[in-house]
Amino acid sequence: MKTFLHVGCGRLDKSYCHGFEGDDWSEIRLDIDKNVKPDIVGTLTDMNLVESSSVDAIYSSHNIEHIFPHEIPFALKEFYRVLNDDGIVVITCPDIQSVGEALTNDKSLDPLYDSPMGGVSAIDIIYGHRETTKDGNIFAAHKCGFTYSTLDRVFFEAGFEARVGGRRPDAFDLYLVAFKQRKSDDELKRIATNFLPQARYS
Repeated sequence: MKTFLHVGCGRLDKSYCHGFEGDDWSEIRLDIDKNVKPDIVGTLTDMNLVESSSVDAIYSSHNIEHIFPHEIPFALKEFYRVLNDDGIVVITCPDIQSVGEALTNDKSLDPLYDSPMGGVSAIDIIYGHRETTKDGNIFAAHKCGFTYSTLDRVFFEAGFEARVGGRRPDAFDLYLVAFKQRKSDDELKRIATNFLPQARYS
């Protein structure tokens, strides 16, 4: 059985992790907030309780935007360290390009889509969901942002040899699958199909 590290899991488990739901994946939940009862309390930049080369994959959904830009290289260095030699990262985060297009249409406060937390506006995507932070969850604040090209670049600079993904403008998010090892185009497509909702990409 393969093992994936669910980084920034919140209260969610693998049933919410596209591509990792099956019985062939074992989940380790890691979060900064002990109140969500993760297996490991840690941060994106400090996963010292996770052994080097110990997991097959990392799943990170909407949490890389919660650290400062200067911390990104340290977080990706940790990703690289804990993955085995053939490891992959599946990551999704807000698409600042799509948000920028909403802002140019003067829709900064209009709900762009619904979430379990309620309506999400451009301001929420840029700075963090207002209702969540108002309730005292400072972990929900957003501190950086990405377009697809900048997300791809930081993974390239961190040493990930192959990457594939794209934008979902209708969902205001990005997806990327990053590989430690170089892959052929056929391998990239075959593996990424398991994790990327490609039909909705542009």
